[in-house]
Amino acid sequence: MEPGGGSCWFLYYAYGSNLLRERLLLRNPSAALCALARLQDFKLEFGHHQGRTSSVWHGGTATIAQSPGDEVWGIVWKMNTSNLSSLDKQEGVEDGIYIPIEVNVHTQAGKVLTCRSYQMKDYVCGPPSPQYKKVICMGAKQNGLPTDYLEKLEAIETNNYTGPVPIMEEIETAIEAEKINSA
Repeated sequence: MEPGGGSCWFLYYAYGSNLLRERLLLRNPSAALCALARLQDFKLEFGHHQGRTSSVWHGGTATIAQSPGDEVWGIVWKMNTSNLSSLDKQEGVEDGIYIPIEVNVHTQAGKVLTCRSYQMKDYVCGPPSPQYKKVICMGAKQNGLPTDYLEKLEAIETNNYTGPVPIMEEIETAIEAEKINSA
């Protein structure tokens, strides 16, 4: 801890495309895996902010909605506060697309962690693009989220978009580079 009680780290709970390490690290190099965790009484939804399709992903993007009895699985990333503004920017906070919220999540070890997460405001439900769904499923697999939750993710209907998704190419390039580096 720094003097004055401020901390140079924060915990971020990811449940969408930022489940995939390479996706998050594109813009937020300090992220380190902290824990797998579930968010109780919420469900995963996909939507278009104010009815507009995401220009990045060409489909609905993930958000969480309160829903008693449901749960969302995700990942707690430990991040340097220097990446807070890049994370907010990635989530479209300044454009009012997502708002930062605080959530309490339960780790597999039974700990409760208070994390920053994001919720879309003012959205119309709509399916994600196949590319966006793929990134979420890849991230869930990469980090070993529970099998039954993985199956739920795999079952998500998409909008069958087949055009270019530049960010997907960027992510795939990052994954390839990582393979080369670790070989």
